Amino acid sequence: MKSFLLKPAGKDYIWGGTRLKREFGKDFLSEDPLAETWECSAHPDGPSRIASGPETGLTLSEALSRHPEYLGSSPSVSDHPALPVLVKFIDARDNLSVQVHPDDAYAHREEHGEAGKTEMWYVVDAEPGARLVFGLNRRTSAEEFRRSLSEGTVERYLRYVPVHRDDVFFIPAGTIHAIGRGALIAEIQQSSNVTYRLYDYGRLGKDGRPRALHVDKALAVADLSGSQNPRQPMRVLRYRPGFARESLSRCPYFQVDRCLLNSEGISLAALPESFRVLLCLSGEGCVREGTECLAFTKGDTVFIPATAPELVLSGRAEFLLVRC
Repeated sequence: MKSFLLKPAGKDYIWGGTRLKREFGKDFLSEDPLAETWECSAHPDGPSRIASGPETGLTLSEALSRHPEYLGSSPSVSDHPALPVLVKFIDARDNLSVQVHPDDAYAHREEHGEAGKTEMWYVVDAEPGARLVFGLNRRTSAEEFRRSLSEGTVERYLRYVPVHRDDVFFIPAGTIHAIGRGALIAEIQQSSNVTYRLYDYGRLGKDGRPRALHVDKALAVADLSGSQNPRQPMRVLRYRPGFARESLSRCPYFQVDRCLLNSEGISLAALPESFRVLLCLSGEGCVREGTECLAFTKGDTVFIPATAPELVLSGRAEFLLVRC
């Protein structure tokens, strides 16, 4: 099967902005504000659709149910009935809620079989002064943290980390976190939509009411040790003519590389053990199979099935390459 483009689902959360439409070609989506685009998703809360080739218009989940071989042969994908990852763009015009996600065991037990949610952020861009919440700045107890929420003093417990373009953050399930205003993020995560809000700055939702909090469940899964490590990982660019690649994250759920392409033809080996997702951050290029070329540009997402043969990449682009 040939590679194909994906059309994302959009989300209009209240903290979203306009950059994904203005700068990343998402103006075909009606959501306003446009907070997130679920670029590669088979999750029922926001499935992406095939946007090129003979199966154009199908949801990705429909295509994968017809062709499970697209996912690959490794246990990390073949043990899942559907796509195990979800790839997003996130535009934070305002602060996201302070939140936490459960691990697999808790989510399976308490959320009707959902997966847990470990995730990774790649900072595509950040305004001056942008920051995020990554864990706590001290060890605390659930009782003390709950009291700080009721008293409105919870922010004194949060670890704030400045963010810059090209930063990488790995967020294991159980880590209290929040993306701050002014950050534009590429997120790679387990395919899950389970979020427990702890704190939302007293904001009102679109219905004029405070957005729901999930304090009991959040404190049941949150790491309150204050020991989470937000330091940047060691990164090494590996070069060959016309192409550079570095590993950003490797965990049991996904692997993410950042790639720089500047070539008229670089081979991309077949990978029968896993599908791949190419998320273009800048520039433009082409995925060529035989005489056919699938063009992509900034903001586009290409799904490369595990059944794809050796491919040739050409163009000048920066992209993330995701696999399981």
